[in-house]
Amino acid sequence: MWQILENSWKIDELRSRILFTLAMVAVFRLGCQIPTPGVNPDEVAKLFEGQQGVLGFLNMFSGGALERFSVFSLGIAPYINASIIMQLLVYVVPYLEKLQKEEGAEGRKKINMYTKYGTIFLGAIQALGIATWLESMPGVVLPVMSGWKFMAMAVITLSAGTAFIMWLGEQMTNKGIGNGMSLLITVGILATFPAAIVETLQVTDFTSIPDVGRLLSIVAICLVVVASIVYIQDGVRKIPIQHARRNAGGKSQGGLKSFIPLRVNMAGVIPIIFASSIMMFPPIIFQYFQGKFPQEEWLVTATIWFGHTHYFHLGLYALLIIFFTYFYTAIQLNPTEMAENLKKYGGFIPGIRAGRKTADFIDRIVTRITLCGALFLAIVSLIPPLMSKYMNVTFYFGGTSLLIVVSVMLDTVRQMESYMVTRHYEGFMKS
Repeated sequence: MWQILENSWKIDELRSRILFTLAMVAVFRLGCQIPTPGVNPDEVAKLFEGQQGVLGFLNMFSGGALERFSVFSLGIAPYINASIIMQLLVYVVPYLEKLQKEEGAEGRKKINMYTKYGTIFLGAIQALGIATWLESMPGVVLPVMSGWKFMAMAVITLSAGTAFIMWLGEQMTNKGIGNGMSLLITVGILATFPAAIVETLQVTDFTSIPDVGRLLSIVAICLVVVASIVYIQDGVRKIPIQHARRNAGGKSQGGLKSFIPLRVNMAGVIPIIFASSIMMFPPIIFQYFQGKFPQEEWLVTATIWFGHTHYFHLGLYALLIIFFTYFYTAIQLNPTEMAENLKKYGGFIPGIRAGRKTADFIDRIVTRITLCGALFLAIVSLIPPLMSKYMNVTFYFGGTSLLIVVSVMLDTVRQMESYMVTRHYEGFMKS
């Protein structure tokens, strides 16, 4: 990896892309420090002390911006939610389905535009919800800005911050290296790591053998999770392909052997992000109505059940991850289309009849390896709340954050590799 970074620095264009990406990251982190007018930052920070549930998760995704109620408090959560809704609507609304399948790049551009509009709309709703919650907390909102003035200021400021983050992500994708949105998520998570490490060390009594054992267990779990992520992310199921041999002009052509590489985890970190985004809403909704109707026992029960360490919440979270893994994989890969392309170009799977039989065979393989990938994602995602419940550790150290960070870093390095290979960089090719 270090050799790749060293070699990439020798290419002027690639070096410029890396520097541009770092500059955009610096702008993002600067925006996370600028507070929204009308609040007492110290009082807001107190609300997030020891938070490991929904608020803690939102704060992690925003890079700690939420606990400061900065202009970037929402992070890219509205964009993620808008993307989920739009991908679902593509299969429900005929007009959107036509845009995606028949109009090519122009259709995708329109869908992307609708996603941006949806992001701003959801950002405004989320900003209103957070502002309403802060307004209900004593001492958080300054008296001079209370009421509708604070609500309007919060909605405008946070929505504008969301729009700016979207622009930053696009610029990083187009002019930088890697996927801009994924990198912003990674940067936000990494920004919370030092505080999480300090918090863990502070609650550790180094004179106590059980405490030292707990700390060593945390380190061991993190190392195992990282190693597992790297192994699974690089895991590939190769389907052998044979091309038919034919004679043309007295020369024999074809007969070459190749393979179709199917990644074990084709969906990447998207299922976790999707599932996490959905699971954020029930606790917030139930807590809100519980405050309005404290006498309703079923609201109290629902709030407990949707607590981030409750087994019902964990089970539903795991099921959503498995569902979105299959859903996103189905969007990315079409076995019927793959079988038709193989038949069109004279390729076939040895022992499998071309056409429908090939499509069914590929579908069976994809279903099996997707199950492995989905179960892996679910297990890794359950590590944070379980560590929080049984080991008294902040969940930032868990599998979800590590999975996102490691996966994004691996994808970024792969892009750098591809960039250098396509340009036949001699120093890289020799390394």
